[in-house]
Amino acid sequence: MRSLPTGVEAVVFDCDGLLVDTEPCWTVAETAVFAAHGHPFGPEQKALVIGRTLEAAGEAMAGYFGRPGAGAEIADELLRRVRKELAQGAAALPGAAELVRACRAAVPVAVASNSPRELLDAALGSAGLAEYFTHSFAADEVRQPKPAPELYLTACAALGAAPGRSVAFEDSATGIAAARAAGLYVAVVPSLPGVDLDHDWLGAGLTAPDLRDWARNLAPVTQLP
Repeated sequence: MRSLPTGVEAVVFDCDGLLVDTEPCWTVAETAVFAAHGHPFGPEQKALVIGRTLEAAGEAMAGYFGRPGAGAEIADELLRRVRKELAQGAAALPGAAELVRACRAAVPVAVASNSPRELLDAALGSAGLAEYFTHSFAADEVRQPKPAPELYLTACAALGAAPGRSVAFEDSATGIAAARAAGLYVAVVPSLPGVDLDHDWLGAGLTAPDLRDWARNLAPVTQLP
């Protein structure tokens, strides 16, 4: 395991389950979809869909339900339900605003999300985090979303940062795979307990004292001696 460098060129954040407490919204929607197709929803089923795009989640559900070819239909159903849940609002996760502000004071920051633009904007806006980001990138704005590296590579390019000198914050295996493939360091706060995830830093939340210390000591790598 490596450690997070304090000299970096950019920090890129996932959104759902990392900055914004949207996972309850997704879980309510996913539970309803599974129930509508005659299946219970628990940790095993959550692991099947967490971190995936709507399209990929729809395909995974279609396979689980034994309905090959129904992925797009199920993804549309999931989108409608998530949209309804998000309309009721979602809060920033503890420490999210403080961490983003600390990082932003030192280096450029961005969001790279596997949600479509509609849901990404709703989540960041509802949580009061949109104002901190001049750059955000959604799954429907790239050809290959997570676990492919394109979202992270796009974010780093927009920030003028080298991926190998940048840090990604993630909560799921799908996002971690994308960040690793792009070459970023990876800080992880898992959304699912008890899951072994690749990481350079691992913590239970964004309020971890060592993470706060890291953010306070951040400096642009070009300004380091």
